[in-house]
Amino acid sequence: MGRGKIEIKRIENSTNRQVTFSKRRNGILKKAREISVLCDAEVGVVVFSSAGKLYDYCSPKTTLPKILEKYQANSGKILWDEKHKSLSAEIDRIKKENDNMQIELRHLKGEDLTLQPKELIAIEEALQNGQTKLRDKQMEHWRMLRRNEKMLEEENKLLAFRLHQQDVALTGSMRDLELGYHPGRDFASQMPITFHVQPSHPNLQEEK
Repeated sequence: MGRGKIEIKRIENSTNRQVTFSKRRNGILKKAREISVLCDAEVGVVVFSSAGKLYDYCSPKTTLPKILEKYQANSGKILWDEKHKSLSAEIDRIKKENDNMQIELRHLKGEDLTLQPKELIAIEEALQNGQTKLRDKQMEHWRMLRRNEKMLEEENKLLAFRLHQQDVALTGSMRDLELGYHPGRDFASQMPITFHVQPSHPNLQEEK
């Protein structure tokens, strides 16, 4: 007996829906691999689950962007707008510039030196210019360090002077306390008391 025909509609049970998705997704990707190998076809498959998870397959001899470009060229449908085209061109330009810089870096390291004398002279001049700029940077850094050093010295001198003033003031206060000086009292009250004894005079009444 054959299996009953399954009605093609959304499976309401979430568990059954997930199991069916996993089985059929694996079946689609398997068929894509088989047709790619057996028929030497360029195949690209992209599947998103209901939760947004990505599953994809692409033939080993190509890439998914290349397949999409072929699709766009043969179907006439525009997949990339002008913004994406400009970004793609910018990426290609940066890649090319990076390749040129890698070549130049290898030359500066002394690798792949299949160069003409003029090219070697240009590299030598570039190295000399780089050395000059490096020395200028070093001198600028040294001058900045010297300026900072002088500023720190001035600040240290000022702090030392202020500490000295505080020490002098504190020493004076301690000396005044040792001498019994109390700033809160009247100065006259702190003067020593002197008694003057007058000479005795005869009683004038007794002389009469």
